[in-house]
Amino acid sequence: MAFPALPARLVSLSWWAGTSGAGGGMVESSFRLGRIAGVEVGVNWSWLVVFVLIAWSLAVGVFPDQDPGRSRVIYLVMAVIAAGLFFASLLAHELGHAVTARREGMELDGITLWLFGGVARFKGRFPSAGAELRIALAGPFVSLVIGVVCSLLGWVVALPGGVGGVVAWIGYVNLILLVFNLLPALPLDGGRVLRALLWRAKASFAWATNVAAAIGRGCGYLLIGGGVVLFVFQGAFGGAWLAFIGWFLLAAATAEQRSVAARQALAGVRVGDLMTPDPITVSSHHSLGEFIDDVAWQRRHTTYPVMDDGRFVGLLAFRCVAAVPRDRWDARNVRSCMIPAEEVPTLHPEAAAIDALVELSESTANRGVVVDQGRLVGILSAADLARALDAGPRRRRAAPGPEPTAVGTGADHRSA
Repeated sequence: MAFPALPARLVSLSWWAGTSGAGGGMVESSFRLGRIAGVEVGVNWSWLVVFVLIAWSLAVGVFPDQDPGRSRVIYLVMAVIAAGLFFASLLAHELGHAVTARREGMELDGITLWLFGGVARFKGRFPSAGAELRIALAGPFVSLVIGVVCSLLGWVVALPGGVGGVVAWIGYVNLILLVFNLLPALPLDGGRVLRALLWRAKASFAWATNVAAAIGRGCGYLLIGGGVVLFVFQGAFGGAWLAFIGWFLLAAATAEQRSVAARQALAGVRVGDLMTPDPITVSSHHSLGEFIDDVAWQRRHTTYPVMDDGRFVGLLAFRCVAAVPRDRWDARNVRSCMIPAEEVPTLHPEAAAIDALVELSESTANRGVVVDQGRLVGILSAADLARALDAGPRRRRAAPGPEPTAVGTGADHRSA
């Protein structure tokens, strides 16, 4: 059974992010679907957009051309089922990454289906080059199995009605996406494979990331340029979709490079080196007027930890107090204006600064409290980390030495 060329808007990405990679915060779940194999699965609202586009493309173009003579209702049913199975195969692809990552000892925040496909969000760092290679290849292997099995079923087995067309299309699209995702460009699976191989060969995660990310940026620019040409000169909507994918590749590859640069700049730096020690604290029961008169008037800071009986309960941002009309300061207390402790990251003074950067970037508070043996010993802000990032290159120039191991323990001695 012959199929027309894959529409550009059906091209999807398998992207998996980690705290050491291109910020997993770029894609957040809008609602949860549940847990599969112990992995939380969610869907971003943008997934609905591409689901509708895929179903529409199949219903009005692909299936009528491939299997003419059926009613519009049948084509629509076939399209909705095929779109659902397509995203199920994407989920299976991401689960391949996730399950393999757990076997390698990594933690996961979950999997999210979104506009450009699927993303598995990892916590922590890849333990070795071999581990990243195995994780990177697990997803494409799942797509390969789905593509081969469904293609054989659709083309060889005589399936009833429009079932054969749906199954064959699922096989076809999985094989196409397999090839696309294996392009050697970060953050695609092929880029992860390339980085793992380069990392293992040179024992330098940073160098390997920069090479793979540079290829990813190049692919991004090519897709953007090609997409613009298609859209402007041929009026093809698929060109706009290719340009969007190129923009995503460009942004994600750049984020990978920045992540490595940040890890190098903060190498060897601990939270205790950057924090403001023994910060001024306030009680949650004080009125805002008392806070202004007794604390802020004499010791002005942007943020104050809020304590009750020696227990940290929140952060009071001065900007929140300034937003309250003065005639209300005596009527409102500190608790009504503070950020609850549950929303504030808790850090340890010996924790790596790069790990603190990840935690603060995922928090809306932009600050974390530093606690040692149950006692508040300091506060760390995003501005503190920004200054350390800016000072990092100067620090390396002043004290040149061997490149720190950015991620993991170097080359993996196990077979990949």
